[in-house]
Amino acid sequence: MNIGQAAEKAGISAKSIRYYESVGLIAQATRRGNNYRDYGDQEIAELRFIHRARSLGFSVKEVGDLLALWRDRKRASQQVREVAKRHIDDIERKIAELQSMRATLNTLVAKCHGDDRPDCPILEDLASGKPHCG
Repeated sequence: MNIGQAAEKAGISAKSIRYYESVGLIAQATRRGNNYRDYGDQEIAELRFIHRARSLGFSVKEVGDLLALWRDRKRASQQVREVAKRHIDDIERKIAELQSMRATLNTLVAKCHGDDRPDCPILEDLASGKPHCG
């Protein structure tokens, strides 16, 4: 099937497929006589795998690692688990960072009068360049 059909079956865009090929997540598709890419069931399965992993926030590098493990039928599930656990740790760190940002912004918004006066604690804080603890 061509790239458009493969994209539709995998639930992603043709542009994403080209990107995944360019970064080596999937092999370059074979070409037909008309120079169109040709994808089969295995490539669709890999594209769906990539799409699902990316939807869970795995980086392209992590997806590559997971794909390699998926393709290796002799792998130990412990290896897969470790990749997922590291990803959970990254998510937890990002959540903490986002909560801190929210707290800081809530504090700054509470300090802002939000009226016709030009003084603005939000802009003053941004101009200071100093981190603010929420």
